[in-house]
Amino acid sequence: MARVLITEDEHIVAEDIKAALLRYGHEVVGIACDGVETINLIEEKCPDVVLLDIMLPGDMNGIECAHYINDRFGIPVVFLTAYSDEKTMRQAFETSPFGFLIKPFQDKQLYATIEMAFYMSKELEDGF
Repeated sequence: MARVLITEDEHIVAEDIKAALLRYGHEVVGIACDGVETINLIEEKCPDVVLLDIMLPGDMNGIECAHYINDRFGIPVVFLTAYSDEKTMRQAFETSPFGFLIKPFQDKQLYATIEMAFYMSKELEDGF
């Protein structure tokens, strides 16, 4: 079971993701709608995985937020996006994400991606 922080600026989408994660036995430690709130919740809740939308309101988009998360916390990031153009994907890949989900996605895709990110992060921690 992973402790997941969801960053999604569309409240209904975030609640749907939360419901799916709960059905699969994961814990949702919070929902953030922008990069600053994401960082604050990471400091407060210490999630295992951050599910992060690329397009966020405010001064920090999801890619910038992922760079910050990698540099400061080392928590695995799984991107969510409706934007799958080559430039956006290339920028996202530079953050070494643990997964990439293109909206709309199926609950099973979400489950598999979160499971893989959580598993891979544990393997890295254990030195495999």
